[in-house]
Amino acid sequence: MPDVQLRQVLFSQGFGTRRECDALIVHGLVQIGDRIVDDPAEPVDTAGLEFRVRGEAWAYHEKALLMLHKPAGYECSRKPRHHPSVLSLLPVPLRTRNVQPTGRLDEDTTGLLLFTDDGPLLHKLTSPKWHVPKLYQADCAEPLSDAQLQRLRDGVVLHDDPQPVRAAAAEAAGERRLLLTLTEGKYHQVKRMVAAAGNAVQSLHRLRFGALVLPDDLPAGQWRWVRRAEIAEGL
Repeated sequence: MPDVQLRQVLFSQGFGTRRECDALIVHGLVQIGDRIVDDPAEPVDTAGLEFRVRGEAWAYHEKALLMLHKPAGYECSRKPRHHPSVLSLLPVPLRTRNVQPTGRLDEDTTGLLLFTDDGPLLHKLTSPKWHVPKLYQADCAEPLSDAQLQRLRDGVVLHDDPQPVRAAAAEAAGERRLLLTLTEGKYHQVKRMVAAAGNAVQSLHRLRFGALVLPDDLPAGQWRWVRRAEIAEGL
């Protein structure tokens, strides 16, 4: 990629308007390596670029893709109604560059949530035609029966869809714990499918989205970038 002016780098990464980005640079608040850069027009090689703004480290990403360990009590909306927005858990630059949650989770559902500002990737991750699998762990109110598991695999009918909705996989991981893999993204789908099979979900957690697995060392409420190798494996 050809060199890009530093003001454009900051603007593309969500550090404000062009005028605000110019001001950050001119006032000596932007650092590359050990050097403070005070010329907004200075050309910068963005390949592997890392820089600091107001002392905070930042890595350049042409398109953002990140994962968050969503806690309960947050809505996947920019205009939440009853709970804080899950976007409030992200730093301001990411919110400014308009990353969007993909495969949204209910406010009481926890686990792996992805964000991106890459339109084609967002479509691929959320469109039913791509059949991206998502793995959920559901703790149920009653013990799981073989018949319930088979109903989920064979397909259950939801009130707004005359066609049966099938799980790609449904397994018991304990007396009341269900591991359910879906390739669609209907409203409250896991809860409604389990109810249609004759049980009820008490808590719900997403473990996997495509090839991406929620890391054990990512605490609830924290986020990190999705690495290039992870993208190449299955997104």
